[in-house]
Amino acid sequence: MERFTVFGRPGCGFCVQAKTVLERKGLPFRYVDIHEEGLTAEDLEKTIGKPVKTVPQVFHGQQYIGGFQELDAYLKELA
Repeated sequence: MERFTVFGRPGCGFCVQAKTVLERKGLPFRYVDIHEEGLTAEDLEKTIGKPVKTVPQVFHGQQYIGGFQELDAYLKELA
């Protein structure tokens, strides 16, 4: 299975939830701290292709999933 990528920041509850649900399901993922990496909303916008106002922003491989709620729905469909 392709790896998930979670773009998030410290202190973000939904970012923690996204990491937790992926860990619990044993799914491979990489967490990218946008502050640590020096990424801005504009950087994420270029990657995603639309304005970004919140984190987490989640990808499955190259496929953009969305935020935590979209990730949760996506994982339920995979089950």
